[in-house]
Amino acid sequence: MTLSTPRWWYDRERRHAPVTRMLLRPAGWLWAAVTARRIARITPETVGIPVISIGNLTVGGSGKTPVAREVLRLLRAAGIEAQALSRGYGGKLEGPVRVDPAVHSAADVGDEPLMLALDSPAWIARDRGAGARAAATAGAEAGGLGDGHQNPALHKTLSLIIVDGETRDHEWPFGDGAVFPSGPMREPLKAGLARTDAVVILLPADMETADPELVSIFGDLPVFIARLLPAAAPPSGPLMGFAGIAKPWKVERALKAAGADLVEFVAFPDHAAFRDRELRALADRAAVFDAKLITTEKDWSRLPPDWRDRIISWPVTATFDDAAGFGAMLSASLSRRERA
Repeated sequence: MTLSTPRWWYDRERRHAPVTRMLLRPAGWLWAAVTARRIARITPETVGIPVISIGNLTVGGSGKTPVAREVLRLLRAAGIEAQALSRGYGGKLEGPVRVDPAVHSAADVGDEPLMLALDSPAWIARDRGAGARAAATAGAEAGGLGDGHQNPALHKTLSLIIVDGETRDHEWPFGDGAVFPSGPMREPLKAGLARTDAVVILLPADMETADPELVSIFGDLPVFIARLLPAAAPPSGPLMGFAGIAKPWKVERALKAAGADLVEFVAFPDHAAFRDRELRALADRAAVFDAKLITTEKDWSRLPPDWRDRIISWPVTATFDDAAGFGAMLSASLSRRERA
């Protein structure tokens, strides 16, 4: 399933699509009730290794993938054999299976696990417990669980939520607080925060400080600031960008902020499977401007192999302002588990 994210979801003042919001509100109440019931009824499984959940409270677009990548990197740099655990959203394999970028495609295992597997061992499994047990058997000393905040299958040693820190132009990461499909929330904010141990606010590269009003929402929870930075400057010359992520407009903004000569930008639905005819149309349009095509690393992983040499992958990384403090919190959470 692909989803075109409505911009009005993130308008907390409800200035846009008021009738649509009202009509979808009952569906949001039902979604929230089903989620709450599932979490309450399932007893989380303990699988023998600590599990760090890297999730969010909204339907995509928080920057979870680069943060998960950095969390795994920090753990491995500390000498802990950390491995990624994922459901494999968007992939056809049931798992458990260890992701091999040389063998698997995004159609097999999903785009996020494919990216994570470039740096750390990564496992996908529809059955979260089976995936974690497979990783433990293979030598994992800790699991980085992606997109699992609303999934109660595994006991979490540490639950992180990633929050998009973009609050400019009337944009608010939680919109008016409405639950999908009438808003971006996976569950009500209060319910999600009750199971959270720490918050990571991810800022775009051109935003200096987090909005104090946003930070205040999290009360006494530890809050860490991370920044989404390009791994390299965009190439020179005219560029035509495209992206199929939850908030494609943020890619356009980031490219411009990084100095790209962006002649045009095309948005696709989240997790879009790029078809040859769509890519040919993009290439023809780029040729009008004598421009090169550029997209995100996650989108590039979903391209047909014969298109990858023709399209530039523009990777970004998450960098913590207080990397030492964040790393210390990770280590402390694992130490507490060992003493338990």
